Amino acid sequence: MSKEYTNELLLDFGSDGQTLIPVVTQDNKTKEVLILAFANKEAFDETRKSGLATFWSRSRQELWKKGMTSGDTLKIEDILINCEQNSLVYLVTPQGTGACHAKKSDGTAHTSCYYRSINPDGTLELIEE
Repeated sequence: MSKEYTNELLLDFGSDGQTLIPVVTQDNKTKEVLILAFANKEAFDETRKSGLATFWSRSRQELWKKGMTSGDTLKIEDILINCEQNSLVYLVTPQGTGACHAKKSDGTAHTSCYYRSINPDGTLELIEE
């Protein structure tokens, strides 16, 4: 049976568990996109075990449990999988002041990592206060 029509979880993290799967993280209540990150098998398993959004940091090459440093954790409410079982959506409830590591001028975290818009001239415009 193909991945599109089975009840079996068939995510492919590769034979070593290091293949990265994209994860869109959305606020469960507002459906605002908070973060796009990646999970390897270890991060996915830790997310399911702990109930907190956990990713694989490509820049640091390590497990990244969102909010362990900032306190801005993301509690998992549901995990959705696409038809081909090659991407995920984490529906979360933010447990802190925001989801982004970048800070606003008052020092609090941006609600989402998507807090700027691209203008026609290529400049960026802040869309979240």
